[in-house]
Amino acid sequence: MTNNANGGCGNGHSKEGKTSFEHVYNLGDSRGYFEALGRLDYRAPQNGSLFFPTLVRAKKRGSGCESEGVTVVDLCCSYGINGALLKYDVTLDDLYERYRSEELASLSSEELADADAEFFGDRKREDSPRVVGIDVAENAVRYALRVGLIDEGFAENLEEDEPTDALGKAVSRADLLVVTGGIGYAWESTFDRLLGRMTEEGDMPWVATFPLRMVDYGPIAEVLSKHGLVTEKLPDRTFSQRRFEGDEQEYVLGELESMGINPDGREEEGYYHSEFYLSRPLAEASEVPVEELVGVSAGDAR
Repeated sequence: MTNNANGGCGNGHSKEGKTSFEHVYNLGDSRGYFEALGRLDYRAPQNGSLFFPTLVRAKKRGSGCESEGVTVVDLCCSYGINGALLKYDVTLDDLYERYRSEELASLSSEELADADAEFFGDRKREDSPRVVGIDVAENAVRYALRVGLIDEGFAENLEEDEPTDALGKAVSRADLLVVTGGIGYAWESTFDRLLGRMTEEGDMPWVATFPLRMVDYGPIAEVLSKHGLVTEKLPDRTFSQRRFEGDEQEYVLGELESMGINPDGREEEGYYHSEFYLSRPLAEASEVPVEELVGVSAGDAR
């Protein structure tokens, strides 16, 4: 399985022409990841933080019990970055600053994990969701779990294999499935297998994703529809993911042209752009459109 820019959910469906960062996805800690992606202004987790807290609050209200916890499944969780932004009072820029600092450069991975546990422990949000992380990068998952950025973690390849019983149990009552940088790598089989286990005991979860504009999301939307979910795209907004490197821009512009997508003001400016999709049961999607549900959080979108 080929790794991706959210920490290792490749499956052979990924687009050619993208720079490989495989060397930073399964290290003992996240410093190499933040160094490599930081120089390209990688923003996918921060894009997720615009909307995911709103969705968590909506799911909590929808449960009819404000004291009931919400379970978020983070697919392609990497080193637990989405978990960090959901569970702790930090921003993505805070993490870039921390993990690229000279102060932490000389620490071993074990020493950094101990320092991180203390750092994040002092910043825990009240009523933070329970986060279950899934990624093929075993070291990254282990790090996220040790530090407390995820509550349960599983290094599994769901494109090739069914979820283990332990993973199935962990996600069986999930409220929300999120993906920030893994669409096009995690694909139909992964979503089909996960959704099949996520509804065994609980209600149908919501699915919130940020696929790149050059990735055809249709096949995944079809799988979600099979599981009873209606997929909406947030209209008229895109989200810069990271800067192009090398010949990537030329390749992406060609892909977008073949798909009939206009890159003006977006990819033409030198950045990959993603779109936000939310999939919900029909009754819930009909009640509140996606732009109304998350519109107050869209300040960084363009």
